[in-house]
This record gives sequence, structure tokens and C-alpha cells, in this order.
Amino acid sequence: MDKEAGPKRTAQYLYPPRDPFDQRVLDVGEGHRVYVEQCGRPDGIPVVVLHGGPGGGCSPAMRRYFDPAKYRVVLFDQRGCGRSRPHASVENNTTWHLVRDIELIRETLGIDRWIVFGGSWGATLSLIYAQAHPDRAAALVLRGVFLMTKPELDWFYGGGAGKFWPDVWEKFTKLVPADEQDDFIAAYHRRLFSGDVMIETRYARAWSAWENALASMASDGSTGESPAEYARAFARLENHYFRAMGFLNEDQAILHCMEKIQHIPGYIVQGRYDMICPPTSAYQLSKAWPKSKLQMVSRAGHALSEPGISSALVHIMDGLTQSSQELGL
Repeated sequence: MDKEAGPKRTAQYLYPPRDPFDQRVLDVGEGHRVYVEQCGRPDGIPVVVLHGGPGGGCSPAMRRYFDPAKYRVVLFDQRGCGRSRPHASVENNTTWHLVRDIELIRETLGIDRWIVFGGSWGATLSLIYAQAHPDRAAALVLRGVFLMTKPELDWFYGGGAGKFWPDVWEKFTKLVPADEQDDFIAAYHRRLFSGDVMIETRYARAWSAWENALASMASDGSTGESPAEYARAFARLENHYFRAMGFLNEDQAILHCMEKIQHIPGYIVQGRYDMICPPTSAYQLSKAWPKSKLQMVSRAGHALSEPGISSALVHIMDGLTQSSQELGL
């Protein structure tokens, strides 16, 4: 989930972004080409940033959580979104393709182990990647935890969040006929993949607006209209992944596999009033992960740009520069 924005430059604890020292398009196979960039210090502490959505793409603002004098920051646009191509494509696009892409990026860049940093869907993917490759993740830094479970999707697309935002929920639901309103993910899927670009764009903007309106505590429920290209990739990819429950079977469920990463340090930052990914998921995760530290940020919602969340993440990343040797980096 989540369209991520960066924190404001005015905060004294934030570092200005540095231009990437390396940009490339990596052919990951099966017709997909993934945009990858590096910034910061070429010989710095390696950290990979996993953006939200699926379909959100990375942005220059995401560099701001890392001291460029200390970190080697790797960002990439996941399959089908951002500067990766083909755009808005769901063919050969699953969680397991993305996990494989992350490993290919690591190997291509010659990195042995790295810190994995992700929020919302990026937190989901961080956990799944670490469980698949526990020897490659030195630490996890997560924000706005989403565990890809049915209760979470039912909350956001089944009317739970809509009880707090009934006016915004009505805008999302009124585009679907009454006889299809028992499953909004399926109803939107039929339109997002209709083959008619105008219909797909209309429903993509509605799908994106529902989520974007609830991201920040400062929101009044109104959102500007997302650019068509962005909205179409964001909505199609989210819907594709959510309809398939993240392509996870019962044995691959995140909480079921926590024993695989019990040895890895984890830092969880969660907005107390997150309407998109309610705090119960972060709490459950922390209870199943003894080496994790949960920081519940009061007066914060879901967005990466929430001041309290930004402050907490920068503080964590600054602290990890002091313990990089302990992490084996």
C-alpha cells in the first residue's frame, strides 16, 4: 500500500539528497527492465529501499533518511511502475519475482549484506525478502506495517476504514454497481483490466484517491487527481497483488515464518492513527520478533512524510551508523 512522500527539508535532522552516482536499467528477465539507482557514499553502509504500493515507485525524497556521507543507498522501481518497463504490466509480476529481483540487484552491485528499509507494502516485501534470504539482511527498518492478510484488506476495502471516512468511502464505492459491492477488489479488478484505457484510468484514479486521502492525519479527505500514468500503474499493481493475497500460501504467511529471521534486528515505526495499515499488525509482528523494537508514534498516520515518523526513521538510521560493525557491514 501507499504513495510515499518524503519529509520536509526544514527538519534539522534531515540530510539533503545527493544526486545518484549510479543509474541503470537492469534486465531482470521475462520482459521486464527495472530502474535502479545508487546515491550517497560508494563505499558506505549498504541499504536497499523498498517502496510501497505495490506500484508506488521510488522518488528522490526517499534518499533523505540516510546520511549521504555514511550510507550507500540503493533504490529501485519495482516491476511495472516508476521508470521500470513495461509500465503497469502485471505479467510475470509477483512477490516472488520481486524477491528474485532484489537478489539480482544485490549480486549485480557486488553487495554481500545490507540493511533493508521499507514502508507499507515495502515493509511486507522487506519481511518476505528477509525470510527468503536471512543471510543477506543485516537489519530491517520498517514503517507502517502491512502483513498482507485478509483482515487487513477487509479493513481497508470492506468498509472498516470507511466508517471513519464515510464521505470519501462513498466516492470509492459509488462507482461499483450494488450487486458487486460484496467484493470491491474484484469489482475494481474487472474495470482496471477491462482493456479500455479510459475506463482503467477512471477507476485507477478512484482507487488511488481512496488510499491517498487516508494517508496523513492532516488530510481533510480531498485529494488532487493523480496523473493518469501513475494512477494506472499504482491501482493495477495493488489490485493484482491484493486479489492474489500477495501470492503467499498459508505456509508462506509472514507471521508463520518469523522463526527464519529471529536473529535479525528489526526496527518498527508505526503511526498510532494509521488508517491504512492499523497498528495491530505492527504490534503482532513485534510480539513474534524478540529482536525487534516497536516505536508507536503518537499523532501520526500512515504516510512516510508524517513528521514524527520521519524523525523516528532518521534517528534509527543515524543510530545504525554507530553499530554497523556489530551488524557485519
